[in-house]
Amino acid sequence: MAGPVSNRQHKAAQLGLGLLALAVALGMVAVLSITTGARPIPLEIVWQALVAFDPASTEHRIIWDLRLPRTMTGLAVGMALGLAGAVLQGATRNPLADPSILGINAGAALAVVLGVAFFGLTQLSAYVWLAFAGAGVAMLVVYTIASLGREGATPVKLALAGAAITAVLQSIINAILLTSPRTLDEVRFWQVGSLAGRTMDILVQVAPFLMLGAILALATARLLDGLSMGEDVARALGQRVGLSRALAGLAAVILAGGATAAAGPVAFVGLTVPHVARAVTGPSYRWILPYSMFLAPILLLGADIIGRVISPPGEVQVGIVTAFIGAPFFIALVRRRKLASL
Repeated sequence: MAGPVSNRQHKAAQLGLGLLALAVALGMVAVLSITTGARPIPLEIVWQALVAFDPASTEHRIIWDLRLPRTMTGLAVGMALGLAGAVLQGATRNPLADPSILGINAGAALAVVLGVAFFGLTQLSAYVWLAFAGAGVAMLVVYTIASLGREGATPVKLALAGAAITAVLQSIINAILLTSPRTLDEVRFWQVGSLAGRTMDILVQVAPFLMLGAILALATARLLDGLSMGEDVARALGQRVGLSRALAGLAAVILAGGATAAAGPVAFVGLTVPHVARAVTGPSYRWILPYSMFLAPILLLGADIIGRVISPPGEVQVGIVTAFIGAPFFIALVRRRKLASL
């Protein structure tokens, strides 16, 4: 028995060191995010702005008013999307599950578009509650439709219901935007997914929900490990499958709703990152979840940095960059790995 126990301890130590390395990498990307932009700012000025803010300094104001809120929002949104994608893939045992495919992002986006079009809401702070409500209703509708029938909410039925609801909601969104130029002008940057123009006020509003969602998601790791062995095995181990999926779905709705409210519907982060984490850690969600939580903001902030520098003096919004990065990466991942089941 000493051999297997020793091997498990060695692997756990390696994975722990990997998390530490990811934390360092995330810190480096965050620093790069603060220093990079249309106006490059040296590290020493960044440090001075953080420890001794001078309101008369243009560089200091750029850091505090623009880049620091943008970077912090990217960190929070990235962590939320990574966790939400991993939780959904584990709960549904579907390798293609993520907030955008199961209708959560589309529901949040439709609620925001309706608020702008019919209630005249123009502040990002007002989007928060609408996004939560839309995400929750969309997930509830998807789960209800998938639950119809004798077999209940199977992974395949969840994916099909999510794809159908996403298509319907996206059609409604496009119809509203095409017929309301004012609404299109208000939400155009938010709709493609963007970290630009985000303030600390937005982050402060969504942070408590993202923290709650993260705690709930990490707490479902043992439940997701049980579900990964199949429903029959999970039930044999005494697990209540319906309750486990409901808790995982609640965590995903909170995380994806908060992330969508803050940055708009950013695609491919929650879809691709959990597969990368799984390739490194193996099948245990006790490691997949924290790895996804660190890998996703690295990807999101990296994409945001690329978007700032590829077309100066303008910017390419982060949602567009993640699509360009995520789509071919995920295609390559599918070709290299068997993703039929988790």
